[in-house]
Amino acid sequence: MGVNLKDLVSFKKIDFTDLSGKIIVLDAYNVLYQFLALIRTESGEPLRDSRGRITSHLNGLIFRLTRLIEYGIKPVLVFDGKPPVAKVKTLMKREEIKQKAEKEWKEALEKGDYEKAWSKAVQTSRFSKEMAEESKKLLSYMGIPWVQAPSEGEAQAAYMALKGDAWASSSRDYDSLLFGSPRLVRYLTISGKRFLRKQQAYYKLTPELIELKELLSKLGITREQLVDLAILVGTDYNEGVERIGPKTALKLIKNYGSIERIMEEKKIELKEDLEEIRKIFLEPEVTDDYDIKWGECDEENIIRFLCDERDFNRKRIELVINRLKRFHAETTQKTLDSWF
Repeated sequence: MGVNLKDLVSFKKIDFTDLSGKIIVLDAYNVLYQFLALIRTESGEPLRDSRGRITSHLNGLIFRLTRLIEYGIKPVLVFDGKPPVAKVKTLMKREEIKQKAEKEWKEALEKGDYEKAWSKAVQTSRFSKEMAEESKKLLSYMGIPWVQAPSEGEAQAAYMALKGDAWASSSRDYDSLLFGSPRLVRYLTISGKRFLRKQQAYYKLTPELIELKELLSKLGITREQLVDLAILVGTDYNEGVERIGPKTALKLIKNYGSIERIMEEKKIELKEDLEEIRKIFLEPEVTDDYDIKWGECDEENIIRFLCDERDFNRKRIELVINRLKRFHAETTQKTLDSWF
């Protein structure tokens, strides 16, 4: 879910070609949840193999990441580690929402209302440890680097971009900005359109670029104050203050400078430990134990893993493999050319 900064954030629409040659670090769980939610049958069922194992996440990785690669984008995926203790309540709420959606999905199917069933089904996605391991395995076979974060994947992705090891981080959520990513690219892996549950309609999606420096300048605040603003609104780690939305929070921060002053002047309180929440964003648990290198495309293992074991269409996978091979050949040639 992340923090709600929609009313404050300005972005620039970009094309995939604008990211050619750039390393983009993707929050793997954010991306894979999108694949699980959107790559489904008409009735809302996720794609499965003949043994009943879900394959929507693998479908998204092999086909949509290859599409990004053909634009010259160099993706790196970061996987979540152990979530902060402060996130437990949010995770419990998400599970409640999924259980409610599952019930409504089944009821809609019984009534033959496939449109409603699909809209409810997209809210039921669960990403297991087994799926994470399958995803890492396929990425390795594809020659795409991945990183295991000690805690939040978005924090690790932002850290890598902040260090200059990547040009930007990519996530659907705005939390990357709070974690300090200099650039955030949204809607990089979603294909073409997004479903709006309330309006029961789709709208076209194109990649969006948000630059942290420009955002802070426009709002007239510091990153630390942006974090305070988010805490007032509510994050994955705290509930926020009742009746304070993004615009009100911005006014308060600009008037008083910090949450402490706001609490003192406005006589409001936070339910959670302020310094603990700030520390999650400003001093996140991250690692330098990673090596961003693109390997070779392992054709034999990709076919075995996807076609022989999970029933993917062999001809389609062979076409994807040929596309991946071209990317790796071009990358190798560019590396060789740099020596002369």
